[in-house]
Amino acid sequence: MNTSLDPNNKRLADLLFPHVSKSIADLRRMYPARNLSETACVTRVAPSPTGFMHIGGIYMALISRMIAHQSRGVFFLRIEDTDKKREVTGAKEVIVKSLEDFGLLPDEGLIATGEVGAYAPYTQSARLPIYHAFMKHLVANGLAYPCFATEDQISTIRAKQESEGLKPGYYGTWALWRNVSFDKIEMELQKKTPYVIRLKSSGKIDQEFKHNDLIKGELVLPLNTQDFVLLKSDGLPTYHLAHIVDDYLMGTTHVIRGDEWVSSLPLHYELWNSFGFPVPRYGHVPPIQKIGDSGGKRKLSKRHDPEASVVYYQQTGYPEPAVIDYLINLANSNYEDWRKENPYAPIDDFALSFDRFNKSGPLFDEPKLKDISRNIIARLDAQAVYDRVIVWAKKFDAKFASLLTRYADYSTQIFGIERGEANARKDITSWSDVFNEFSYFFDENFEKPSLSKMESILDKTEISTFIGRYVDIYDSADDKDTWMDKIRLLAADYKLAPN
Repeated sequence: MNTSLDPNNKRLADLLFPHVSKSIADLRRMYPARNLSETACVTRVAPSPTGFMHIGGIYMALISRMIAHQSRGVFFLRIEDTDKKREVTGAKEVIVKSLEDFGLLPDEGLIATGEVGAYAPYTQSARLPIYHAFMKHLVANGLAYPCFATEDQISTIRAKQESEGLKPGYYGTWALWRNVSFDKIEMELQKKTPYVIRLKSSGKIDQEFKHNDLIKGELVLPLNTQDFVLLKSDGLPTYHLAHIVDDYLMGTTHVIRGDEWVSSLPLHYELWNSFGFPVPRYGHVPPIQKIGDSGGKRKLSKRHDPEASVVYYQQTGYPEPAVIDYLINLANSNYEDWRKENPYAPIDDFALSFDRFNKSGPLFDEPKLKDISRNIIARLDAQAVYDRVIVWAKKFDAKFASLLTRYADYSTQIFGIERGEANARKDITSWSDVFNEFSYFFDENFEKPSLSKMESILDKTEISTFIGRYVDIYDSADDKDTWMDKIRLLAADYKLAPN
């Protein structure tokens, strides 16, 4: 029987969503298709406000933004906050501030001053009437149904499937509420029994699903057979429903997301097809990894790896452009050579390519990040170094910030030593290095060399003669090379390293 023609489906849809009056067509008119060229890409970053901004979130946002901008498209930020149990107060602001700090301000979506863009709201919890309209459409067409199964019943089903060696899940004959009568559903609704709404999957066991991924290439997966939850008992949508509704209305053409979602592709395609919408291109990005204690590769963990959090890079004082350059190089290794040839070009001048992604996931390499950071800092003039160091110090090192403020001109002169030259100094890898490298220039922090330390190298007589000879050879008119040559010759006489 074609359930879409069953009049009880419409009765059920009206019973479940009595206040929904808008159709999908009405919503499409409210959010019309974007007026962009056929080659323009519309991408998004869609984090959940859980209080922690993973460096992988910056990585994903960077990739999405570059793909959009190099095609003259649109990059937007959407806040996916339908999991209220995991939401942390202030986390939205953390997301917005992190993207802004790393130069990834979205073209649309939530920014520091509010939401911008014609497809608002960009926060999912503010879009419930929209999701309910799409959900009503599925129910009215026999493609979704209310499920009153309890947690105990679900657990019993799972245990029985395991004991019989069957595929686990809520599907087919295991789906208790899949084919019940309208009258039985109405009775439960009258009793106010809690329920969720599930997809009525049309997938068949043992059938395959094929997908041409932007990054991973050809994938073959089992077809979806599960009646997944689309609307939770609190009326909020799951990710599966919400992201499809939003990506359709917001005109997303390329969904760039972590490869943990690969297994959900068959479900998501089934949902796109259930609505009759064109499917965007999906690209699944392998996670940034590191070598674990056992010697094998593993994902950066927010529990175990401080470098997983953007806060680590900010506290350490890596310049944001250095982190961005490093992340682009993780995505496309040919970026390193391009950057050497174009040291001052904006990142959007580089053509990021899906074909060049490492399909198994890049390895985090902090020495490489330090090298990139060292070169970027070396290109800055003294005033730029001062301006950036004091911003960092005011946030992370109040004592140093006080010195820099008190001796602003003097500090700038110090930072100018061996800058602006062809072979500029490269001894600073991050802003947290600056205090250790230059603290001895400030009287408050200068420590006289310990005589005991000197005596471990030379005895008192040798120290005295060494200092006397240095005074004799010192000439304030010498340039740095002449001065260094004299020091090398003097050091060699005392069997010290001449270089």
